[in-house]
Amino acid sequence: MKTMATQLALLLRIGQQRSNTRLLIKFILVLLFLFVVYSVLFHLLMLYEGRQHSWITGFYWTLTTMSTLGFGDITFGSDVGRLFSVVVLISGIVFLLVMLPFTFIQFFYAPWLEEQNKARAPRAVPESMSGHVILTHFDEVAVNLIEKLNQYGVPYVIVAHELQNALDVHDLGFHVVVGELDDPETYRRLRIEHAALVVVMNDDIVGTNIIYTLRETDDKVTTVVNADLDDSVDILRLAGSTHVFQFTRMLGKALARRVLGVSMRANVIGRFDQLLIAEAPAMRTWLQGKTLAESRLRQSTGVTVVGLWEQGQFVIPTPRTRIGESTVLVLAGTETQLDRFDRSIAFADDEGPNKGPVLVLGGGRVGQSVADGLGARGIDFRVVEKRSGITAKDPRFIQGSAGDLDILEKAGIRDTPSIIITTHDDNLNIYLTIYCRRLRPSVQIISRASLDRNIKTLHRAGANLVMSFSSMVTTTIMNLLQPQKMLMLSEGLNVFRIGLNPKLENNALLNIQVRESTGCSIVAVKRKEELMINPDPAIVLERGDELVLIGSAESEKKFIEKYPAAQ
Repeated sequence: MKTMATQLALLLRIGQQRSNTRLLIKFILVLLFLFVVYSVLFHLLMLYEGRQHSWITGFYWTLTTMSTLGFGDITFGSDVGRLFSVVVLISGIVFLLVMLPFTFIQFFYAPWLEEQNKARAPRAVPESMSGHVILTHFDEVAVNLIEKLNQYGVPYVIVAHELQNALDVHDLGFHVVVGELDDPETYRRLRIEHAALVVVMNDDIVGTNIIYTLRETDDKVTTVVNADLDDSVDILRLAGSTHVFQFTRMLGKALARRVLGVSMRANVIGRFDQLLIAEAPAMRTWLQGKTLAESRLRQSTGVTVVGLWEQGQFVIPTPRTRIGESTVLVLAGTETQLDRFDRSIAFADDEGPNKGPVLVLGGGRVGQSVADGLGARGIDFRVVEKRSGITAKDPRFIQGSAGDLDILEKAGIRDTPSIIITTHDDNLNIYLTIYCRRLRPSVQIISRASLDRNIKTLHRAGANLVMSFSSMVTTTIMNLLQPQKMLMLSEGLNVFRIGLNPKLENNALLNIQVRESTGCSIVAVKRKEELMINPDPAIVLERGDELVLIGSAESEKKFIEKYPAAQ
């Protein structure tokens, strides 16, 4: 009943539109006029033929003839009567079968359907909305970001300038508002002054227009913009953007930092107050082959091994976990503790395990950024790229197909310690990963993923490490949005802070077994103004404490469900 009432209200609202109503009334009056005239002529012609019928019969004949039903129970015998029947029949086809449906669709159904569509894709956000994130572009990257926003209860809204596009996004289950991206009124309806962040992932030219437009409405809201071209960075900043990132370059540099066998030192990948999170490869260090208990890293350096990367999988370690050749340690500690760790394995840097240049497959923007990152660290490399315009710029760029064995051997695949696959096509990346793994079973393979759903597939294909473009964007934005509550690291590895649950009060860290029950590791305890990094397991938790934990996205969700923050 409620749905029917809503539909009727929409219909009535449309029927009250004056212009449409006048046209409909005129059409109905013409139709009624013809109906009456035909009925009168029916009686006159029947009297002409010597027959007499009631007025109801006349209306009945006119209706059945105009509607082309023509039961045939009442017919004319004269040629004049039959000619009149043809006129009535043709006018009925024109008015009832052509003009009436067109008029109904044009003035009733189409406006009613448009009103319904507008209700599904509103023009404004609720008056109560605040602290929300506004997205001006919808794609796979936006979907990944929205999933993380939903996980942390952050409201969001997507702006679509076309109604049909908005309806498509709405049907996928997302919150969307219709509005022109270059209209200041759109951002007023989005309550821009109460928004936490505006994410602009459009192309550089459109993005510049969006930033300029929304700055007409609000000059304080934080904005995050992606710049595809180097020249666009300054332009977007001049337009008024708070943060301008070149995410493809960031991805390339991140891929370059993950190369093993070049530097054994800890690579800092995140900072949370005074707490640093770093990764350190175990290849050809004194750690290789030992268990964590045997390494005594916590006792000798102060750092805590909070996790391990093994063949692309994040593993929560135990004292008996053995460190292998491909193991990457995830360390938590202060800057001093990490320096102490670096000194303990510094001798490994001089051994030079790198036998040949690092091989980069794909010379696009990400591939070129990888090359820049490797070059800045003094690491030799070779880039395989099909396009001659790119390969002509640097002798270390080799023109050819990455699927051609002769080209790969020319680039040094037999001696390279690491292969980095950077194309934007996940299907090609999967193919090249399988191919390179067959050619070099023990080489480190790092691959880019454009879509998060292909990360696991790339791992199964043989990649040691996969880095996703959408995950990098989400990580950067979430770290800006909640810098004091959460730090996202690579591939869904998160550092987060949460208030102590009453269940954990007056318990020693050693007894609550958080790592065993949830998969998260406690890396720090904040008590008043003091941050205790890598706290002693014997420390007793007190009311008002805050825990800083590290774990995968799944482990984080499990911990929050089991030990929600105190209200």
